[in-house]
Amino acid sequence: MSSAFAYAPAPESRSVVDLAPSYGLFIDGEFTEGTGGGLRKTVSPATEEVLAEYTQGTAEDVDRAVQAARRAFEKWSALPGAERAKYLFRIARIIQERSRELAVLETLDNGKPIREARDADLPLVAAHFFYYAGWADKLGHAGFGPDPRPLGVAGQVIPWNFPLLMLAWKVAPALACGNTVVLKPAETTPLSALFFADICRQAGLPKGVVNIVTGDGSTGASLVAHPGIDKVAFTGSTEVGKAIARTVAGTDKKLTLELGGKAANIVFDDAAVDQAVEGIVNGIFFNQGHVCCAGSRLLVQESIQDELLDALKRRMATLRVGDPLDKNTDIGAINSAEQLARITELAAAGEAEGAERWSPSCELPGSGYWFAPTLFTGVTQAHRIAREEVFGPVLSVLTFRTPEEAVAKANNTPYGLSAGIWTEKGSRMLWMANQLRAGVIWSNTFNKFDPASPFGGYKESGFGREGGRHGLEAYLNV
Repeated sequence: MSSAFAYAPAPESRSVVDLAPSYGLFIDGEFTEGTGGGLRKTVSPATEEVLAEYTQGTAEDVDRAVQAARRAFEKWSALPGAERAKYLFRIARIIQERSRELAVLETLDNGKPIREARDADLPLVAAHFFYYAGWADKLGHAGFGPDPRPLGVAGQVIPWNFPLLMLAWKVAPALACGNTVVLKPAETTPLSALFFADICRQAGLPKGVVNIVTGDGSTGASLVAHPGIDKVAFTGSTEVGKAIARTVAGTDKKLTLELGGKAANIVFDDAAVDQAVEGIVNGIFFNQGHVCCAGSRLLVQESIQDELLDALKRRMATLRVGDPLDKNTDIGAINSAEQLARITELAAAGEAEGAERWSPSCELPGSGYWFAPTLFTGVTQAHRIAREEVFGPVLSVLTFRTPEEAVAKANNTPYGLSAGIWTEKGSRMLWMANQLRAGVIWSNTFNKFDPASPFGGYKESGFGREGGRHGLEAYLNV
């Protein structure tokens, strides 16, 4: 008789989400049709079911939204900080009240497990609005001068991996500082931003303070290039980030970029192995590996390689892949067919270049976009899977003998977003942290976030910081 513990299905009902068949743009406090008449479809990655149609925003639509934000800026920026804080507190409370609905919506549109949307994303979304509400009347004490002023209209472009959380990271500090916003969500995950527009109306936010323009990359390009935008914030790929930097160059627009990553998760021989294994799994398989700061390169000290990999494979064999709405699911669907093709191509390159591929036995659903959790050993620093961002549930394993070698290998990347260190020695943690060229470094944990802590990278991972007191600076004229 098998000793494995069997889990019965525990599906979350999707009835809590009331989806309209079609959505317009949110401009000047109202939903409105686009000027171009174009519509796009957003699908569930788990089933390929069409969830809704939404509007393909044009340059004219972007201009309407920017004009609305400009008109709203005069009154919004003139409000006392304590008054702006009331709106942010109200938004945070409504997000908490509607958290189950929003978590199910995010899982439907994104493909991530409901457990992660419910227990990680939504609490952090509300926490960011609560946190920045607290700053709204204290900007003079943030360290940016006695009377810092807002910039004006912020153009914000967010990715598909954490749609609502990335919205919160950008909208909350912008509003707290007195700016108004035009936001473009990712083309594969527009729904939570459109629901957020309804939350803004529910909170009584003045018209034009937040505007949502949906569409593909051309809509985002129009927003970034619009002369009425005072600040651009982008989270996404390094390739697009470079294009945005070229567009903004020579203008007086402020810019922050949070781009790709190829983080090293470094395990020393004195680390607690079981704890490290949990951190490795969380570092690369959380959100299907769709995480810019994912620990996609495991650097393990040579003397414990076999012990650690045996434990890691045992743990990976327990991961449950399947229906994202099932509360038992650990790994959900890949967000899109395009992203699945990218992951598949890079994994094939890993095998072709001589690395050894391993995945636990798991049955993938017949419809939707799926990729089994995958481990590569025998990886060298020259392999594509060790150099390029896979943005999927694929882990590359390299070894090292000394701390100096670990640092050299960890820093041997064009990226510099995050890193993890696993050791019992505090002195080694601090020494490593000083040597690693990464914006966020975790010690004996991974993927821990707090709205009071800044986040951002170096090199091709971008510049600027989001979160914490540091996240205010990008939205203030200091």
